[in-house]
Amino acid sequence: MYKILKAEKLAEKIYLMDVEAPRVAKACQPGEFVIVMMDEKGERIPLTICDFNREQGSVTIVFQSVGAGTEKMANLKAGDYFADVVGPLGNPSEFVKEDLEEVKKKKYLFVAGGVGTAPVYPQVRWMREHGIDVDVIIGAKTKNLLILEDKLKEQAGNLYVTTDDGSYERKGMVTEVIKDLVVNQGKKYDVCVAIGPMIMMKFVCLLTKDLNLPTVVSLNPIMVDGTGMCGACRVTVGGEVKFACVDGPEFDGHLVNFDEAMKRQQMYKSEEGRAQLKLQEGDTHHGGCGMCGGDN
Repeated sequence: MYKILKAEKLAEKIYLMDVEAPRVAKACQPGEFVIVMMDEKGERIPLTICDFNREQGSVTIVFQSVGAGTEKMANLKAGDYFADVVGPLGNPSEFVKEDLEEVKKKKYLFVAGGVGTAPVYPQVRWMREHGIDVDVIIGAKTKNLLILEDKLKEQAGNLYVTTDDGSYERKGMVTEVIKDLVVNQGKKYDVCVAIGPMIMMKFVCLLTKDLNLPTVVSLNPIMVDGTGMCGACRVTVGGEVKFACVDGPEFDGHLVNFDEAMKRQQMYKSEEGRAQLKLQEGDTHHGGCGMCGGDN
């Protein structure tokens, strides 16, 4: 059992929880995720790690209430328990594995949209802890849906906030801020990291490709099972089939086929759609884990 140490509502249908999970906290790195289960028969819910405290032995998760499982999670309070927390899973962000001196030579731009602000935060914090100043853009539809602004202010070199409706700070999409920084202000970046809704990441990548700015995206929004067995997060990257949960969740955004991934995501929501995908994809429909054997 994993005790919930803190439960907080950040915005409409967006919640933060600190969970006691010492082994996960000891091992996790930015970019990785966990799977939580409310009870033994509960839904497996993959969630990117928003923060961690190794001394306290806790990890922070942020989730949006979008279905029955997350709706039930939203009702949990401090002192309640998860039946299971599995992790860390996935691969850490590339810069964690790179030579630190080489990372320090690069100028990073982080772009976060909506709940994608949560997985951006530990990456920005890692940068600050290693003496690297980064620029961060966070965007949301409206002011009331912005999350973690104060925490990111503490970690970012420069923080730019934008809302689609103009209810707070700038008005417009995150892509408009990127264009303003690079084209109008002449800022130079070596790497862009963009995390948010699939449609946001798609348009960020279309822009950064034109700007010749290498871009990393996290495909955690399309994960369902989190172990590669369901095949839901199958995606084509550079012409090759990948699974976001076991091969990612981070990929070169300029190589991701976003249109295919988003269409597939919609089809996977219905039983008829899943049957059609199975028919279309044949033996490769499953197999992210390399061992599950699909439906056999």
